[in-house]
Amino acid sequence: MTDETTAEAAPDLTLFRHPWRFVTEAPSMRALPPGGPPEVAFAGRSNVGKSSLINALTGQSGLARTSNTPGRTQALIFFVPDPPNTDPDALPPVAIVDMPGYGYAKAPKKTVDTWNALIHDYLRGRVSLKRVFVLVDSRHGLKASDETVMNELDRAAVPYQVVLTKGDKIKAADLEKVLAATGAAIRKRPAAHPEILATSSEKGAGLDAVRAAIAGFAQ
Repeated sequence: MTDETTAEAAPDLTLFRHPWRFVTEAPSMRALPPGGPPEVAFAGRSNVGKSSLINALTGQSGLARTSNTPGRTQALIFFVPDPPNTDPDALPPVAIVDMPGYGYAKAPKKTVDTWNALIHDYLRGRVSLKRVFVLVDSRHGLKASDETVMNELDRAAVPYQVVLTKGDKIKAADLEKVLAATGAAIRKRPAAHPEILATSSEKGAGLDAVRAAIAGFAQ
């Protein structure tokens, strides 16, 4: 392989050297923006660390709202890179979507049911959705609610990749065990990406691997 070929194949991480901005918040499918740039969505159980990971990836601590209270994110929230000196009417190269957490949340059951319906409708029916990052707390591993979402993604043929969060909260040997167990659990899933990414929003571990995956979809 030549150096030129390698350079062409390398993902362009300059997306993450510029500010990102909030675009819109969609509490229902009708409120979604028109399909535009490729979208990568962050899904996971409530309080798994979706917003913290987005903030760490973009280097902007206040971009996505974070909270210790499960259920803080209550809609599909869209972010795009905002490099300076670009045409304001130009289509962004990619969008990140922060999704409501599924599973347990400190909210009325009717509200949680509405969020879950929104999550499932979006995952099944969004043409511009290119990959879902299914975030899993490395301290707990896959849960039944994670498997439910992965079952749906498999049925809808939506590609997804498991990202372990809070990898700094457990011992390295335990993290390796979770990686192995998760790999075994997704091995035969048709829409699952085989590589599992272990991350720490606080320590920065694994962030460039996630950035590279996102940049690979930028147009």
